[in-house]
Amino acid sequence: MNLVGIARKRIVLPPVGESVVTVHLRSLGWLGLSAVALGLAIIWLKIENSSGHTVAGTQSALASLKTVQSGAAFAPTLANATSAPGRAPDGMVWIPGGEFSMGAADPPGMDDIGMKATSDSRPIHRVYVDGFWMDKTIVTNNQFAVFVKATGYITVAERRPRAEEFPDTWPENLVAGSVVFSGPDHSVPLNDYFQWWTYVPGASWKHPLGPTSGLAGKGQFPVVQVAYEDAKAYAKWMGKRLPTEAEWEFAARGGLTGAPFVWGNEFRLSGKWMANTYQGHFPNDDTGEDGFVGISPVAKYPPNGYGLYDMAGDVWQWTGDWYRPDYYAQLAATESVARNPKGPNSPYDPSHSGELEKVQRGGSFLCSDQYCSRYMVGTRGKGEIGTAANHLGFRLVKDANGRE
Repeated sequence: MNLVGIARKRIVLPPVGESVVTVHLRSLGWLGLSAVALGLAIIWLKIENSSGHTVAGTQSALASLKTVQSGAAFAPTLANATSAPGRAPDGMVWIPGGEFSMGAADPPGMDDIGMKATSDSRPIHRVYVDGFWMDKTIVTNNQFAVFVKATGYITVAERRPRAEEFPDTWPENLVAGSVVFSGPDHSVPLNDYFQWWTYVPGASWKHPLGPTSGLAGKGQFPVVQVAYEDAKAYAKWMGKRLPTEAEWEFAARGGLTGAPFVWGNEFRLSGKWMANTYQGHFPNDDTGEDGFVGISPVAKYPPNGYGLYDMAGDVWQWTGDWYRPDYYAQLAATESVARNPKGPNSPYDPSHSGELEKVQRGGSFLCSDQYCSRYMVGTRGKGEIGTAANHLGFRLVKDANGRE
């Protein structure tokens, strides 16, 4: 599962009964630092009762999903036959667009943690998107470094949180940093994010795992520790934009109809690893059978049918759409083909009330069938817009007419 709601503002845990457990910035304690640096962390848990709009919204969303979920099936992908409108921009490929069935198939069972928690990816519904250009690969450290050098841009993770943003936060905890995966050395319950996520002061795109880490030899690795604002800033500078969720999925499917993976129906095609995912026992034993423990450089696995690399695994990718779990139900209820949908007008997540979340796609090197199968095309992720992490990046698109 992707990092949901672990933000500089607060860490949001899964619902507990009718409550949401949150850890606020002042109580985060900068987990993972030595006692010499900042002292031992004291974690204060604040229980916020989910009531009013949250409970009502949850019931409404679930009811909508259940109403239109059953009976959906994949119909053929109908790609546009028009050719690319000219020469491809550097590092991009033409995605023809067309009509396709969007969403994920019903899993054999349901649970609240792992690969089966995909109700927000249904019902399957018909969507049409116009053709567009898309980056072949996820944006790399080398590419992002050019942007930073040219503009002097400072990412969200590098900025010291302001006291006025967090008036109830201890001043000594207003330290720039971000979230880093830190797997334990033993099995842990999979309903507790704190077992493997740590807020690390000094973690940023330049120092993905913390201040002692760097980018030497990693120029072709995906840039990570980028919040939504950072991805938008880079996109504007490049004259591009983030893809809509519908564009991202059409491109990821590579012309296939209803396949569970961007490369087809088998997770390991002819016995070969097709994406950078998690092997071993999550989260304490990544065996690296696919060739990498943790993140990998871009384009180390075969491209999909449209020539796109790493549309599954490695790092999550931001899209431009707000997240709502019932958005697909809203589209399906119209009983028509949604044309170039750009997501709902506002975000809403009944499990993380009040958070501003955008859709993320593709899964990451932390996805496995034990905890997260979001490397399966059609499934969805989500993330608070101020959150960065060491398994989160992005790629960009450009309209056929060249406009942003």
